[in-house]
Amino acid sequence: MTRFNPTRLRAMIVKEIWALLRDPKSRMVLILPPLVQLLIFTFATTLDVKNVDIGLIDRSGGAHAQELVQRIQGSPQFRDVIALPSLRAMEEAIDEQRVIAALIIESDFDQTIARGEIARVGLVLDGRRSNAAQILAGYVNGIAMGYGAELRPEMARRSGGSEVTHWYNPSLDFKWFTLPSLVAIIVSVAGLAITSQAVARERELGTFDQLMVSPMRVHEILIGMMVPPMLVGMFNGVLFLVVAKFAFGVPFTGSFLLFLLAMFIYQLALIGMGLLVSSLSMTQQQAFLGSFVVTIPLMLLSGYAAPIDNMPDWLQVVTYADPIRYFLIIVQGLFLKAMPASVVFHQLWPMAIIAVISLVAAAWLFRARME
Repeated sequence: MTRFNPTRLRAMIVKEIWALLRDPKSRMVLILPPLVQLLIFTFATTLDVKNVDIGLIDRSGGAHAQELVQRIQGSPQFRDVIALPSLRAMEEAIDEQRVIAALIIESDFDQTIARGEIARVGLVLDGRRSNAAQILAGYVNGIAMGYGAELRPEMARRSGGSEVTHWYNPSLDFKWFTLPSLVAIIVSVAGLAITSQAVARERELGTFDQLMVSPMRVHEILIGMMVPPMLVGMFNGVLFLVVAKFAFGVPFTGSFLLFLLAMFIYQLALIGMGLLVSSLSMTQQQAFLGSFVVTIPLMLLSGYAAPIDNMPDWLQVVTYADPIRYFLIIVQGLFLKAMPASVVFHQLWPMAIIAVISLVAAAWLFRARME
């Protein structure tokens, strides 16, 4: 049995680094494209609803109705308030998606307020865009309640009111939520894409047979293939953290050492999955396609696009095999909540198990292919 030789391992690592830098397909996903993706997705994946048009049927025409409409029109969330003459016109406007909602102010609106009673308005929402419509309804409700509190402050004092505090994100800035999550998502895409090329590249270039007859052991070959994507992933993760903190003002309140440790274990899990894809692929094109087949389900099941609690019970069980699920919790907690080490380690050990299983499976499959 060939003994471990650090010189062979170092030579394998240098070879893989040069192969990664020399291959145009691999260079495409190293640093610049993920950074561009981070900048673009930060603004594209906003949870805010802005620059939308809302319809208006004003049957009152009084001063209070006009004041309410002006407040809505002056809100930064709305682009324009479109006057509609009838319910039929409202139906057509929503059907043609010229407006996302329509506000209906009845004829007795001002008279009701003048009598000191509570006046109500109607709001018709476009159910085809349910998420945006519900957020918009919250905006309208907040404006209406604020105006009502100004008209009748004595009622607000008697009821005691309520003071809302948003922990971890006081200003409800969507970047504070999306940027930490994008660190996990974009690093996973780049990591899987790079690692999936390792074995497939050797086969396509015809050097896989040379590895088979070389004195190197399986673990030395795999470690050599793991180091370059690990270095790229760690560099990107730290770079994204710096960009999020200093370019976008997202606070990082946790431990940087815990972030590096979590990133390292997270990268091991991704690299194990990438090596599995690469070992099953015969060409780099198959490896690229295979990495996307793996990446999309991992992102959808991570809880980034939709809460895991909203998924069916059987699908929630599947998410336990998704390393992005755990790293999302860690990176969001370290950015915004100063997550303590005990909570971080609670999320680390499942990732470590996924890393061990995927790396062992990749080593077994690689050994089987070599034999």
